[in-house]
Amino acid sequence: MADWEIWLTIVALAVATAATRASFWLIGHHINIPKRVHEVLRYAPACALAAIVAPDLLLAPGGQVHIGLDNLKLVSGVVAIAFYLVRRNMLETIIFGMAFFTALRLLHIF
Repeated sequence: MADWEIWLTIVALAVATAATRASFWLIGHHINIPKRVHEVLRYAPACALAAIVAPDLLLAPGGQVHIGLDNLKLVSGVVAIAFYLVRRNMLETIIFGMAFFTALRLLHIF
């Protein structure tokens, strides 16, 4: 690709991003979102996060599903979920999960 093609692509993507984000400000008050859709959209961030985290926990570096005690990320994720169900504190869960994962990696338990 030539330099001008790269810059044109960057500018086009920037305009497309700005247009889609600004559309809610420009026409957002003219559109009424149904209550049911508004309720469902509350779960969109959690679904997006799960879609990012789940493959990291379940897939081995080769791309195969890896479920077992030797999958340290999966074990740490399950323990962190259990911790969250007991404590109901997201920050503590993140800290505990990362500490548990680090301990498993450093101690070579599995």
